[in-house]
Amino acid sequence: MDSTERIRQHFADSAQLKLDAVDALAPAVAAAAQILTGSLLADGKILACGNGGSAADAQHFAAEMVGRFERERPELPAISLSTDTSILTAIANDYSYEQVFAKQVRALGAKGDVLLAISTSGNSGNVIAAIHAAREREMHVVALTGKGGGRIGQLLGAGDAHLCVPHDRTARIQEVHLLMIHCLCDAIDNALLGDDE
Repeated sequence: MDSTERIRQHFADSAQLKLDAVDALAPAVAAAAQILTGSLLADGKILACGNGGSAADAQHFAAEMVGRFERERPELPAISLSTDTSILTAIANDYSYEQVFAKQVRALGAKGDVLLAISTSGNSGNVIAAIHAAREREMHVVALTGKGGGRIGQLLGAGDAHLCVPHDRTARIQEVHLLMIHCLCDAIDNALLGDDE
């Protein structure tokens, strides 16, 4: 297969997964949006975390909240826990890499806040530790996973939302995660500002 055909296949596979997953994921995304909006309306904040591409997704989400998504609105409180290199390296060096998000959740999280936990495998140790820390702070959890949800899927309960992409390939999971993040941003804006049509 030549490179153009490989590229066409990537596009086709990504589009097909999104179409196949919409019925399963749309209700979960709507539930997650309600959790996030409810926290924001109660003066809560959103703490987002993940590793690698998921760290980029956490930053992307926080940027859309603090800046804007597609419409002008007041700034919304969201923090990516993967951006402060001094905090990350100090915690990793002095404690362990598994604690880099959990210690930030304990420092910044409060009852009624939400942890946006992103892990394509559902098994990232430091994201799991952050979920445990969120439980200590009586926070809700919105988890974006794939590959069956892994250990993260088993940790979630009432008041949480699990957005698990039904696929095993990391690239495809991340593509759907980005789409769901945009859906969450749109749903939050719609809930706060009303329908824009």
